[in-house]
Amino acid sequence: MSGEIIKLAHGSGGRLSRRLIEGKLLRFFDSPLLAPLADSALLDIDGCQLAFTTDSYVVDPLFFPGGDIGKLAVFGTVNDLAVVGAVPAFISCSLIIEEGFPTEELDRILASMSQASKAADVEVVTGDTKVVPKGKADGLFINTAGVGAMAEWARTLCSTPAPGDAVVVSGSVGDHEAAVLAKREGLNLQSSIQSDCAPLTKVARAVLQNAERVSFMRDVTRGGLATILNEAVADWSLGVVLKEADVPVRAEVRSICELLGLDPLYMASEGRLVAVVDAPSAESVRKAVRKTAIGRRCSVVGTVTERYAGKVAAETPFATRRLLQMLSGEQLPRIC
Repeated sequence: MSGEIIKLAHGSGGRLSRRLIEGKLLRFFDSPLLAPLADSALLDIDGCQLAFTTDSYVVDPLFFPGGDIGKLAVFGTVNDLAVVGAVPAFISCSLIIEEGFPTEELDRILASMSQASKAADVEVVTGDTKVVPKGKADGLFINTAGVGAMAEWARTLCSTPAPGDAVVVSGSVGDHEAAVLAKREGLNLQSSIQSDCAPLTKVARAVLQNAERVSFMRDVTRGGLATILNEAVADWSLGVVLKEADVPVRAEVRSICELLGLDPLYMASEGRLVAVVDAPSAESVRKAVRKTAIGRRCSVVGTVTERYAGKVAAETPFATRRLLQMLSGEQLPRIC
């Protein structure tokens, strides 16, 4: 359409983001490896099975409770590899720095990236640095790309869900977005909420090693749990019913949502994953994930159903149901 422009909402991870990717980018990049729109591309190079991903980070503010843009950039890329069944190994670090950016803050961010890389057992092996004039980059933007070998336990990943499959979330949702929002808006909370920013490699492994079949697995980022599940069912002839009371949400996150009229099911995380597993394995998966350091609140939160085909519904505490649409706008820009 003539005169159409890019809006902030095109970066929300919701309906406009998907429309931009499918309606624009896929028209110019015709690749069967890109078409699935997975978190990572799955590559076969002379019989070696690899996963490759890239992501850019523009979070505002650069430092927030529980993390910073550097930590986020490392773990975000590591997590995109982990949820496709890969073992992250190498990442890149590319910086776009605004003229006048304090070198002391840059040192803090690079030190954080170094510490996060060690925690995730990955090595920074390449990168690039650009400096742009003052007022052209809002401080600092970071791009990271990552590569890892597909793990033996990824054999349980498939693309065929079945009625009765269980929806499992690895921990409380919305912590990251709530932490960024509280810091950005200067909310004076009695107890400070921390971002859940963390590597998901061990959590993803626990899921894949303890399920007979995993038909979907993603990290819960922009758009939150509701939007990620909408992306899943868009390609299914089945639907999902969530039980709201079973979705773990911290009291601090719920308070922020009530204060600002937000829905925790749409709040982003940066250290949580959602998986759809066969029903008989659900309890084993839940117990295994709870043994990891960041999975102690892992819960079974819903089921796959023949009802609501291509849709996500939520059962409320009042025994009613509501449809959860994919986000059409931007709930909170620049959270990652």
